[in-house]
Amino acid sequence: MSAHVEAKQAVVAEVAAVAKTAKSAVAAQYRGLTVAEMTKFRVAARKAGVYVRVVKNTLARRAIEGTSFECMKGSLKGPLVLAFSREDPGAAARVVKGFAKEHDKLVTVALSIGGELYPASDLNRVASLPTLDEARASFVRLLNAPMSQLVRLLIEPASMLARTLKARSEQAPQQSDQPQQ
Repeated sequence: MSAHVEAKQAVVAEVAAVAKTAKSAVAAQYRGLTVAEMTKFRVAARKAGVYVRVVKNTLARRAIEGTSFECMKGSLKGPLVLAFSREDPGAAARVVKGFAKEHDKLVTVALSIGGELYPASDLNRVASLPTLDEARASFVRLLNAPMSQLVRLLIEPASMLARTLKARSEQAPQQSDQPQQ
């Protein structure tokens, strides 16, 4: 085998390994972006825990075979960059959306979560998914609200009695100062 074929097989194996464990993927056209802009994009993706790779479409199709991103095969046309979210399903969409705000030449083609293909128009919806920490915080608040209401309900009669006794004690000295007839 030639070194060229081995290099291609290594790329396919690398992308396939990432695709097997990834939560979501975004395919975007990058035509017209400079090398410096692509470097900024890669740095932003790395900070967000997103794997980014420019792969030839034929190699990308082979790499996503047998994964939940196989539904993206038909969308892989033209020069594309693939972004895979490893932990947070919305991370890749947030990175692509954030970068596309400043660079209109990065155009989303398709995105996939959990084996379902979504159109590029759903990028904003997927990018607005909460992070894992935000989802956990919402869940804890949701669980905490009924308990807090129960505690307030149980405490209210005792605090009402305390307020009544305090008000009564403040009234009592005023009445004793007045002469009785």
